[in-house]
Amino acid sequence: MTYHSGSRAIQDRVGVRDLADHVGRSMAQGIRPVAAAFLELQPMLVVGAAAPGSGTRHEHGAAAAGNSAVWASLLTGAPGFVRATGARQISVVGGPPAGDPLADALGTPGTAVGTIALDPRTRRRMRLNGRARPTPRGFAVEADQVFSNCPKYIQRRQTYETVAGRTAGAPRHGRELTASQREFVEGTDTFFLATVHAHGADASHRGGNPGFVRVEAPGELSWRDYPGNSMFLTLGNLAADPRAGLLFLDWTSGSVLQLTGTARAEFAPDGERTVRFTLAETVETPAASPLRWSAPAYSPANP
Repeated sequence: MTYHSGSRAIQDRVGVRDLADHVGRSMAQGIRPVAAAFLELQPMLVVGAAAPGSGTRHEHGAAAAGNSAVWASLLTGAPGFVRATGARQISVVGGPPAGDPLADALGTPGTAVGTIALDPRTRRRMRLNGRARPTPRGFAVEADQVFSNCPKYIQRRQTYETVAGRTAGAPRHGRELTASQREFVEGTDTFFLATVHAHGADASHRGGNPGFVRVEAPGELSWRDYPGNSMFLTLGNLAADPRAGLLFLDWTSGSVLQLTGTARAEFAPDGERTVRFTLAETVETPAASPLRWSAPAYSPANP
């Protein structure tokens, strides 16, 4: 199943169903050799899933569907820590730390997960969605969907280094953004977005010049939905299930800010789309990533 009813509804509303069908033919279940080679070069992977038992609530207080929160988590390791280990399978050595919201979910057989490997050096990205299962060294994902996206809105970062001795601090939990978190979010040029639907999960990337994400209030964010590949996997998921998880990364210090809540798309008469995210919980982890990346060269596609 390439598209579910949520994605179809958005495609029809925007008038791109035929284009979406054409682009959707690039989806596969198998991992091509070029994709396998790309994965083995990556020092990080973003994973999105629902964490059973961590319920979020809609802005009016009603329990979110499925009674579990959706999160996006960052995994890092020496290149080769994530690799293809079968025609339809990737294996990851290690996993999120014990305090990460997805630590238990990724150790539960059959958990629906979305993954994205994004390489700022080449402005390439690869997405693989499927089902996770634990392994002796970490976890594996059997693929249902494998596909690549264009380089739009990816900021180029030429190099990275692994900072010796950098260790993650204790996670700090909250229910709304602090002043420093607000400044961080409004200055970001990249974040990752996890969404779910009845049959799976997805992790995607959003990028733009600093300021493209707006903090409307301590518990509400918004961003413009820039034109993409017309598949509308993310907005389609949100149309079917509003739960969402956001991941913001400080590319220099390695600190990570994870947000969970619900999101909805608003359509203006001129066709412009805005996504509004209502926050339920925050997790900030200082120095969560050992990687320090070089300064960005902003994508020429950024508005």
